[in-house]
Amino acid sequence: MATPARRLLGALAASDRPLYEEVRGRLIEGISQGAWQPGEALPSEGELARAFGVAVGTLRKAVDTLVAEQVLVRRQGKGTFVTSHDGRRLMFHFFHIVERGGGKAYPEVRLIDFRRERAMPEEAAALGIAPSEKLIRVRNLLSLGGRPAILDDIAIPAQLFPGLTEKIFRARDNTIYHLYQSRYGINVLRTDERLRAVLASREVAPLLQVAPGAPLLEIRRVALTFRDRPVELRLSRVDTARHDYHNTLGKDVAA
Repeated sequence: MATPARRLLGALAASDRPLYEEVRGRLIEGISQGAWQPGEALPSEGELARAFGVAVGTLRKAVDTLVAEQVLVRRQGKGTFVTSHDGRRLMFHFFHIVERGGGKAYPEVRLIDFRRERAMPEEAAALGIAPSEKLIRVRNLLSLGGRPAILDDIAIPAQLFPGLTEKIFRARDNTIYHLYQSRYGINVLRTDERLRAVLASREVAPLLQVAPGAPLLEIRRVALTFRDRPVELRLSRVDTARHDYHNTLGKDVAA
């Protein structure tokens, strides 16, 4: 077991919380501090139970909650691993736009803008930062079936992503969330979304190849990491004349 992991393991202190929640909290602490890296296997349930001084059933209940939250993934016959944002399953866990009458497909992504600016008050509130702090702003145009489908405006706190440049962002070979995870150790665990109908502005309309005033779906998404810390604010405008929002709710069964 890696040295950082050893420091995090050990008998749990007395607490009013259920014991499995104490174990869950210690496992989250270990993952967030890099004791176990994305894609890395955890020690066996027996090893972890002995290290924490709890029954295997208690340890398993803690692990079950983290599997349900997509923090961990079980692989039959191989063990339990820290979730990594590098596969089709994880990509589609957060991407819900499909062509009308079609299934899920990878979008073609084109970077339109990358810059740094001060946060607006509403953005600062959503991201839990001071209005004076710097943001990295990204604008992406996503196409499905060769046609523009989504315009994304992404805002992330610059302090969480030191050294992130347009060149690095363009050169990523996987999803944006994989970049956050692999380069900065920031794991997006869940998102909070609000949907509403809007009209295409004169700025947005030509990018989505629709008429000004055309109806669009707007998705305001806050991406959250451990302890529900916000790490990204994303505003998506979707052409609903040719595309649908499709989200199948329920427990995701890992392959």
